[in-house]
Amino acid sequence: MDAKKYQIGYYLPPETTYDWVKKDRVEKAPLWCSVDLRDGNQSLVIPMSLEEKMRFYKLLLRVGFKEIEVGFPAASETEYEFLRTLIEQDLIPPDVTVQVLTQCREHIIRKTFEACKGAPGAIIHFYNSVSVAQREQVFRKSREEIKQIAVEGAALVKKLAKEYEGNFRFEYSPESFTGAEPEYALEVCNAVLDVLEPGPDNNVIINLPVTVEMSLPHVYASQVEYVSRNLKYREYVTLSLHPHNDRGTGVADTELALLAGADRVEGTLFGNGERTGNVDLVTLAMNLYTHGVDPGLDLSDMPSIVASYESCTRMQVGPRTPYAGALVFAAFSGSHQDAIAKGMKWREEQQPDRWTVPYLPLDPKDINRTYDADVIRVNSQSGKGGIGFLLEQLYGYVLPAGMREHFSYLCKGISDREHKELQPEELLEIFRSRYFDCENPVSIERLHFRQHGVEVDAEITFAKDGVRETVRATGNGSIDAVSNALKQFTGQSYRLRVYTEHSIQNQSSQSEAVAYIGLELPRGGMYWGAGIHTDIIRASANALVSAYNNAIRG
Repeated sequence: MDAKKYQIGYYLPPETTYDWVKKDRVEKAPLWCSVDLRDGNQSLVIPMSLEEKMRFYKLLLRVGFKEIEVGFPAASETEYEFLRTLIEQDLIPPDVTVQVLTQCREHIIRKTFEACKGAPGAIIHFYNSVSVAQREQVFRKSREEIKQIAVEGAALVKKLAKEYEGNFRFEYSPESFTGAEPEYALEVCNAVLDVLEPGPDNNVIINLPVTVEMSLPHVYASQVEYVSRNLKYREYVTLSLHPHNDRGTGVADTELALLAGADRVEGTLFGNGERTGNVDLVTLAMNLYTHGVDPGLDLSDMPSIVASYESCTRMQVGPRTPYAGALVFAAFSGSHQDAIAKGMKWREEQQPDRWTVPYLPLDPKDINRTYDADVIRVNSQSGKGGIGFLLEQLYGYVLPAGMREHFSYLCKGISDREHKELQPEELLEIFRSRYFDCENPVSIERLHFRQHGVEVDAEITFAKDGVRETVRATGNGSIDAVSNALKQFTGQSYRLRVYTEHSIQNQSSQSEAVAYIGLELPRGGMYWGAGIHTDIIRASANALVSAYNNAIRG
């Protein structure tokens, strides 16, 4: 690898103020334009069929896009037919404007207007490249000749707009803007505006594409700021962005350029586009949302949007894609799980107005994701807090702290040995099989109690290895009496260290009692058991015997 063959290919504007640096956030949503059906479509190995484009178009309408670039109608028959279908079948809502792309070439512009004939609202987006590399290597034309191409294109679209039926707006892009001298790109844009004559009833879009990402994001923002400050007719011009992602900073480019004066953003869902893609509109919109700004797009059912996108494009949304990926909320780390579980508990207790849960910048429910399946995931890296959180949230079991820790190590060991993630239903099965109503070697077949003042007399029939024996014992409560009877029956000494219980709803909506018991043997070590029954005394007795059996088995 020889880095010496690369050099900076971008240009700083002749004047910079960096006023936008003083802003700490984007305070309102830009105008959004989806280019999925054109820029995103042309990047696909297998471009979308007419039917797939129609499904994607309806998805974009559902999400709330008001400007949608539907294609390059002069490029292929499918693109042309799709636009004609939208127009002829009256599929463009009154508040939606379709956009079409065309090069500054006469026959292409004319075919574009043929495709747009009768459109209730259409943006004619014309462009030509202005970068140094394109001027020198591709077109081999001077700066003046390149500017003339843009001016002639503007004159033609203005002329044809009067000749064809339809309601037309204009957009011009100095393609490869980031590789051109900013003052030259500005000169071309102003020349185009002089032809189009923006005014109160003629808003024109000037679009500054990051056709190839070349610079740090603040450089692009400075270029945008320079153009925004020096554009003619600025009051009647919408300044638009069209960032790509070659350096992986497309979102940063866009956010800083919005601070620097841009009004509008063109991009794609999940950043699909040629090479490393276009800017990801989902990430941009959700970034606004998590700063308390309404993005103006409805992303409340993210799983459905992802499924539709993947079906139409045959592309995959990566598991770590911001906001939309399958694993973006997933916490495997024990410390993360513990903090999330405690944060969720704090929310229940305090009922705050703001979302502040550690490690979760977004409430998963806002985009139709769930806490149980999406947030806490169990593998060998997990901790007691997360595993306990899952048992409580999904199944209602509130384990005492020591038991929660014991259970977490049990689950982590299984995950480590089997080298897999444990699903919630597997956690439940491990929990039940290890702690619940363990009847080997000792079980309780019958129990009876009589109250004598503050003491309780117990008569309990135990079974071990097929042999039954009825034992009588006294205690300062029912559980103490059962414990004394068990010690008498087994001859084993232990200390009952932990006892907790709570109610839980079963599947038939009846209330059951769950009890948890921790025993300490003279040799050391804590052993745990659990019991469940409609009678709290029987549930507690079952938990005690289960803990004892686990202690005997080691």
